[in-house]
Amino acid sequence: MTVSDIIEQFLIDTLGDELTVNFNRNELAAYFSVAPSQINYVLSTRFTPERGYVIESRRGGGGSVTLIKLNDDAESMLLKYIDDTLSAGIEYVKACQMIDRLTADGIYTESEAGLIKAAVSDKALIAPTVVKTKLRGAILKNILLETLKQQSCDDE
Repeated sequence: MTVSDIIEQFLIDTLGDELTVNFNRNELAAYFSVAPSQINYVLSTRFTPERGYVIESRRGGGGSVTLIKLNDDAESMLLKYIDDTLSAGIEYVKACQMIDRLTADGIYTESEAGLIKAAVSDKALIAPTVVKTKLRGAILKNILLETLKQQSCDDE
């Protein structure tokens, strides 16, 4: 387990069932005996919107940070991803984070998530690198739209 993993787990445990947690970046860095940039790294890579988090930070005062866990319902979350993320394309790592979030929220099973990840992997997308992000975004957009249709049919 790396220091980043330990810091991530500490923040998740601290958050618990709450939707927000406030902390001081410098104090957290001192607690773990790391540079504040290590805390920034963990926040920027492990607590992204694709993973269901938003970070608010304020300058001064040693780096006050608020970690917010998103609590969207499934339909609004899917629509948000379709509108905000996928139209411009998406990198594979971000796509996997998004799929993992949707799986954690019960929208996809582990098996379905694995199939979706395989379908949007670089191996599956035989295209020039500059086109892969747009192609991946288009595929995921169609998968999410189909998911919304299926959920609408199930609700009726």
